[in-house]
Amino acid sequence: MKEFTYIITDPEGIHARPAGELVKAAKSYKCSIKLTKDGKSGDCKKIFGIMGLAVKSGNEVTITLDGEDEDEAFAGIREFMERNL
Repeated sequence: MKEFTYIITDPEGIHARPAGELVKAAKSYKCSIKLTKDGKSGDCKKIFGIMGLAVKSGNEVTITLDGEDEDEAFAGIREFMERNL
């Protein structure tokens, strides 16, 4: 299991467009990928799981990856977050 924290810098937080792109990126990996904010978690492979967390700009989130390709997913999802959120 791997995890990292990230502070959202997008002025609009995680809204529909970047949430959809995050789901698309997460689905390219086999491992489980969860996004956690304030003790609540959502599955990064399901848009409603992400949108339901209402992540705003400045919020700190934790991404947890667990499974067979977690090392590859860790690098890919971290890069996605830095480029898009």
